[in-house]
Amino acid sequence: MMNIGIDIVYIPRLQGRDDLAQKILSKEEYSIYCSRINKEEFLAGRFAAREAFVKLKKGQIDFHEFSKIIVLYDELGAPYLMYEGVKYNVSIAHDKDYAIAIVSE
Repeated sequence: MMNIGIDIVYIPRLQGRDDLAQKILSKEEYSIYCSRINKEEFLAGRFAAREAFVKLKKGQIDFHEFSKIIVLYDELGAPYLMYEGVKYNVSIAHDKDYAIAIVSE
């Protein structure tokens, strides 16, 4: 059986949350965030991915470790999640006011 975690985020909730972005995003992700026009959408997708990862790991990770979770893009532009040197599958989608992410091992 495959283990998965899933989360959904209401994008408008993250409007103007540069403080949250600085707190939870890795340096690489924060650089991407700063260059985006759609900052809230980007942040919501990354937040959902982190929450989904915490659910996958069944609570072994807490909010204080969110900046150790890194979501970047591979050479084809697909996202992947890294945590402590281990790569995980992640899918992030956005539709209007919502972002959703699924993470699997």
